[in-house]
Amino acid sequence: MNALEHELNYPHGEVMPEPGRTMEVAPGVRWVRMALPFALDHINLWLLRDEIDGRQGWSIVDCGIANDATRAAWEQVFAQELQGLPVLRVIVTHLHPDHIGLSAWLTERWTTPEHECRLWISGTDYNGARMSSNPSAKASVITPVFAKRHGITDPEALQMIQTRGGHYATMVPKVPERFRRMVDGDVIRIGTGDKKAEWRCHVGYGHAPEHISLHSPKLGVLISGDMVLPRISTNVGVHENEPEGDPLKRYLDSIERMRALPADSLVLPSHGRPFTGLHTRIDQLQAHHDERLAEVMAACAKAPQSAADLLTVLFKRKLDLHQTTFAMGESIAHLHALWHAGKLVRRLDADGVYRFSPASP
Repeated sequence: MNALEHELNYPHGEVMPEPGRTMEVAPGVRWVRMALPFALDHINLWLLRDEIDGRQGWSIVDCGIANDATRAAWEQVFAQELQGLPVLRVIVTHLHPDHIGLSAWLTERWTTPEHECRLWISGTDYNGARMSSNPSAKASVITPVFAKRHGITDPEALQMIQTRGGHYATMVPKVPERFRRMVDGDVIRIGTGDKKAEWRCHVGYGHAPEHISLHSPKLGVLISGDMVLPRISTNVGVHENEPEGDPLKRYLDSIERMRALPADSLVLPSHGRPFTGLHTRIDQLQAHHDERLAEVMAACAKAPQSAADLLTVLFKRKLDLHQTTFAMGESIAHLHALWHAGKLVRRLDADGVYRFSPASP
């Protein structure tokens, strides 16, 4: 949806922080940008100047994946950007590896006998991350059985999907044993002295089990995590562990609730550049999914469709395996949104594949 970028405003233009450095985007809020080894090649993390129990320091929002390059990048930040102060807590928006991956390393790195650096996260995502980080869990968004049920039949593709079981644990090898729960509506006071600001937790669904975004009315800033991104649409998929789920409806309902926040909020997304134009972006995302739902409905009207059949309808570019696993989840999510709304019916064909067709008038 890059063509829509001109409808948003980017206060910092093309300027971004250099590796190992930070950039102030609001009073007491600094932007950290780190590399990811995927097609989506970066994540934005945030440093917030803070004070807890009279102790001066910083709060980190999101962590990066657990690899040597990210640890080295953090060490550069610690050496050059913390003004000699410690990290006091680690806030994580949700359980995906690029957000929670280094949470254990960071909290252990900054815990002292005088102060425990605590992980703050929603309870649902904490428990999901703890479970998925266990290598024996073989956690995966898609398994060969699930993929076959939705139309992937190529043996090579199924074998590659099989090898990805437990992939989560390679990027999130450990999650802290203790955490501080965040729930919708919680207010967290972050800052120092008379600069302390209240940050309200806003829960979002569809992308993660219980995603937390943070909004500060005083600063006019929304840390949106992955719920609202400026250049790409958030991945919203049906996964193996909730095979009849309707995450797209939950996601669209969630971003509609975010419309209650001020339109001129400075949005700090996990991917892409900070921007203003929150309500415009919500409009764009809703229109994007409306268009995709219409495309799915039209394809199903021509002939019954599986999720795999719809990949070329929904995604015009060539996908690698990593992208295909998420694309399958999105394809199922669009089918399920129409199915749960009563617009499509689902049947299990003789080949063991679910196909969808229009419901009778």
